[in-house]
Amino acid sequence: MHLLHIVFPHIDNPFLDIILRSLAVYLFIIIAIRVFGKKELAQLSVIDLVFILLISNAVQNAMVGPDTSLEGGLVAATALFAANFTLKKILYRSRNLSDLLQGDAIPLIYDGIVNEANCKKSEISIAELEAAVREHGAKEISDVNLAMLEVDGNISVISNDYNQRSRVNHPKKHKFKGRVIQN
Repeated sequence: MHLLHIVFPHIDNPFLDIILRSLAVYLFIIIAIRVFGKKELAQLSVIDLVFILLISNAVQNAMVGPDTSLEGGLVAATALFAANFTLKKILYRSRNLSDLLQGDAIPLIYDGIVNEANCKKSEISIAELEAAVREHGAKEISDVNLAMLEVDGNISVISNDYNQRSRVNHPKKHKFKGRVIQN
């Protein structure tokens, strides 16, 4: 007997079974990513990419069970899209839940001084921190006013030269009163 049938013993609808399985896997993956650290989110290596591909393959059967039909796959995908959409809405409205699931930004450098405890907690080496600082145009850590490990795994850096403000990876576009504003 499956764990899902222990929790919900009277599931006779195969599509409802797929939806509940998909939601269980979705929540498991969110919790696992939260537990194992946000640093990995923005800094995917080849090893991380292979890991994500293998995880998705490993949980596929857990979501759809014996139903390998097109309909079963579409039901699982729809359940995941709906869960993701709903969770983002809930996180937007609930600061407490957002902090619980996503965590807070973590200061890594303040006024040119490395917060070694936060770097250790975040498993960011000095070499990685120095690389992030250089990616943002600062020559060295002492030139940095503030560096933060953001909730999405990126490292934001504000250097002493305020013209050097930047963000690792890609600039984000935001809509503000119908206009697109780029950071």
